[in-house]
Amino acid sequence: MATTTSTPENTSVPPTNIQMVDLKAQYTAMQEEVDQAILDVVRSGAFINGPAVKQFQAGLEDFLGVQHVIPCANGTDALQIALMALGLEPGDEVIVPAFTYVASAEIIALLRLSPVMVDVDPRTFNIRAEDIEAAITPRTKAIIPVHMFGQSCDMEPIIALANEHSLHIVEDNAQSIGAVYTFSDGRRVRTGAIGDIGCTSFYPSKNLGAYGDGGAINTNSKELADELRKVANHGQSRRYYHDVVGCNSRLDSIQAAVLNCKLPRLEGYCDRRRQAADYYDAHLQGLEGLLTPARQENSTHVFHQYTLRIDGGRRDALQEHLKAAGIPSMIYYPVPLYDQEAFRGTAANDIDFLPVTDLLCKEVISLPMHSEFDEATLAYIVDKVRSFF
Repeated sequence: MATTTSTPENTSVPPTNIQMVDLKAQYTAMQEEVDQAILDVVRSGAFINGPAVKQFQAGLEDFLGVQHVIPCANGTDALQIALMALGLEPGDEVIVPAFTYVASAEIIALLRLSPVMVDVDPRTFNIRAEDIEAAITPRTKAIIPVHMFGQSCDMEPIIALANEHSLHIVEDNAQSIGAVYTFSDGRRVRTGAIGDIGCTSFYPSKNLGAYGDGGAINTNSKELADELRKVANHGQSRRYYHDVVGCNSRLDSIQAAVLNCKLPRLEGYCDRRRQAADYYDAHLQGLEGLLTPARQENSTHVFHQYTLRIDGGRRDALQEHLKAAGIPSMIYYPVPLYDQEAFRGTAANDIDFLPVTDLLCKEVISLPMHSEFDEATLAYIVDKVRSFF
């Protein structure tokens, strides 16, 4: 798909059935391979921890450049298992961005830990070292940087801060698998492989999505890997011998088979998402009151979402305008975590307002973003956005 900066043409006729994420088209492009992989699992009868799971584990270790991957049932389980494996005590504080999906903070409260919600950068939507530092107390034990919408948090200063205060880093990489962070010394590391533990989700709409739920945890520490495997498998290091209270979380073989088909295509998916983002960028520049996504110099962007900011209280009106034109959109996220009823009284810093998070929740809107676009569809979308302004 070529990216141009000229005004889109032939946008009066709407493409049919525009999707936020076009999973059907993605499947059609590899239907025979996926169907065969699923059939092979069914015929084998190895539905739990079968060869497909072991193949995916090895493939993901190679892709991320990590020593240990522990597949699990979903991304929320991945975060829970990670915190359980760190041996934190009730009341210990875990710093998390206030502008993120609920799972990042939900598992903190679920484990009777205390979420400490902090503000984010207004352009990248990511948590920053300076906001983390201001929230550290003697009870702080861990940080969950969420790599939001497809690019890395600025991890080098976060790592320095964690080292200074002896804090664990658990990366929430559910939205940014495939992104690469560059350190000041030139080292390039994939998101999810930077902190002590990385967690990801294979929910179907993710850049690397299964055909159901799925997740994974990864680390370069053998000691942590052993504990993570134990926690994910009923707390047992060998069958029927339970060393700790754990849970039951595993990636089933059919989902692993689908992911084995998709993993070699992930770089291509991310490239095509970047091409779509380039097209949006080129044609949405110069619109007063619209801010396109920022791209960090030290991180690639895999555009899990393409998220605009719309000022002047016009975000919801734009969403209605797009809906009338047959264009879906989503608001990630309309309510700060600290305003969610579920967290009232649970946050250690007990905040009721963070200026950037509050503003973002009122301004953000995400346009359709996936790897199967044709230029006519993109041209129609940008034409309708432009017509609103």
